[in-house]
Amino acid sequence: MAGMETAGVGGKAGVVMDSLRDAYGDTLVELGNEGANIVVFDADLAGSTRTSKFAKAFPDRFFNMGAAEQGMVAAAAGASTTGVVPFVSTFAMFATGRAYEFVRQAVGVGHQNVKIVATHAGLTVGEDGGTHQCLEDLALMRMIPGMTVISPADAIETKQVIRAAYAYKGPVYVRLTRDKFPRIHAEDYRFQIGKAVMMRPGTDVLLVGCGLGTSICLAAAELLAAEGIEATVLHSPTIKPFDRETLLKLARAHRAVVTCEEHQAHGGLGGVVAEILSEAHPMPLRRVGVQDQFGQSGKPEKLLEAYGVTPQAVAAAAKEAL
Repeated sequence: MAGMETAGVGGKAGVVMDSLRDAYGDTLVELGNEGANIVVFDADLAGSTRTSKFAKAFPDRFFNMGAAEQGMVAAAAGASTTGVVPFVSTFAMFATGRAYEFVRQAVGVGHQNVKIVATHAGLTVGEDGGTHQCLEDLALMRMIPGMTVISPADAIETKQVIRAAYAYKGPVYVRLTRDKFPRIHAEDYRFQIGKAVMMRPGTDVLLVGCGLGTSICLAAAELLAAEGIEATVLHSPTIKPFDRETLLKLARAHRAVVTCEEHQAHGGLGGVVAEILSEAHPMPLRRVGVQDQFGQSGKPEKLLEAYGVTPQAVAAAAKEAL
């Protein structure tokens, strides 16, 4: 699954780049082999979402629903009432956009035990363009009452997130990607739903990230350190329920906060942090993300640069906030 590469988002010499969707497919198979009571639904994209791995291993527990995402979500909600744990996968644009009403009505209202694992989120979808680069999914999903929302940063965390989602009783949305991401966690890392983890200590500014945003924050902290500014990096994989206590504890010990996400700067991680700080501890805050725009076709790294979702942008926002 992993390999030493320089290609991919954030890739540089000596950095391990892993596929989050491969980690997802591998973990589904592992759970199946361990006797987990799961069934998997896909909307004719199993090769891309990597649920094809589960389909090959357990064909009697895999259902290709075709390009009918709404019906797929409804079927999964129904299946969940029989005691099985359904995993539902397609691209984020379709899972949260096209199927939103069904996610809300069939899964959310009934608080069904359905796990929606969407791939191909964010600008790093690349050449597929703005129609497929879902930049609103975190905002959409966190607004559904009772929905748990998770955006892992690398493959090591993704495998643990899938296992945690299976064990959790209730609806879960997991945001995955098309491109490979840098590995930032050690093998002994332990993910917990609702818990943020400090990746780097500092004293001046608090950088908060999720998904690829955490890798960007770590790189930004190095840029800031070269200028004598010490940044703390907080990784917040769970967007909902958010680790409010850890955020406030660290925010009170710093002069400013900067968030970074491969998502609209409003409504997702930045929105959560802004809401918490405005109510409990007003302070300088900058949100790095896509600024009220749709994506376009291009190489992932070029798109991140064009839309200002880079370590340089985070460092500049930190200096401005300070």
